[in-house]
Amino acid sequence: MTQENAASAELVQNMETCQAEDLASLTNCVKSLGLEQIQRHIFICAGPTFPQCCSTEAGLASWEYLKKRLKQLKLDKPTDTRPSCIFRTKANCLRVCSFGPILVVYPDGVWYRQATPDVIERIIQEHLLNNRIVTEYAFLTHPLPSPVSFDTSNIK
Repeated sequence: MTQENAASAELVQNMETCQAEDLASLTNCVKSLGLEQIQRHIFICAGPTFPQCCSTEAGLASWEYLKKRLKQLKLDKPTDTRPSCIFRTKANCLRVCSFGPILVVYPDGVWYRQATPDVIERIIQEHLLNNRIVTEYAFLTHPLPSPVSFDTSNIK
């Protein structure tokens, strides 16, 4: 590995992402990220191309806070004492362009408004750790339904 590739690999590792060159290394990526043990997945509207629900600064501050707290609480990766983890994804836009930042927790399907760092802390403590929806900020609860089959015979 060249010095440049090693530096790139370190940068990718620090960003907590994984790049695979082949299927075998993809399997290693899946394991290193804990994808098989994801219990919940949080999406937050942060850093949108055209900010409408909140300022870019507010969205990015919430995103950074969410990342930091999940890591501090060791919820971002499986551990020996807790075999599950909580994944987080920064979305460009969740298409609800009011009262942002908007945050959604899956598979619970709970949509939160005004997800500032203070509200995110409540979501972490109450919802993620104690399974109690923060009703003061939740504006929709719609858990993921069971998959259904679609008739695709007429789709061209």
